[in-house]
Amino acid sequence: MSVIHRFCGNENAFDWEDVKSKQYPDGAAKGASGKILIGNAEGAEHFVFRYFCIAPGGYSTLQDHHAHDHGVMILHGHAQVSIEDEQYELKPRDIIYISPWEQHSLAAIGDQPMGFLCVIPNKTMLAGLKGSENK
Repeated sequence: MSVIHRFCGNENAFDWEDVKSKQYPDGAAKGASGKILIGNAEGAEHFVFRYFCIAPGGYSTLQDHHAHDHGVMILHGHAQVSIEDEQYELKPRDIIYISPWEQHSLAAIGDQPMGFLCVIPNKTMLAGLKGSENK
């Protein structure tokens, strides 16, 4: 069944109805929070659509790498994106494709929080579908 999460935030606080935020403790990531906008709870079988916000001076997990690819769109603020040994500065509405197994991280630069949308495969649902094929 289809689901709608209406935007209820503003230009400084991105929030959607019935979507909870997860805070990431400083450690692997710093100053980051995230929200799953579309995922298992909505019945999405093939993808997960997420929003992350990183405080000024904060960053996502450093040198993250895994088997799935990412689609990322910077919504607000400015980012420094590291992919393998390359670094890029991005602004709102810039889009990134990150290939599987490439080391990557995103950091907020400047004095404003940086927010981005991120789409990944739904590994939980896909694993369940692959498991049911073997039965």
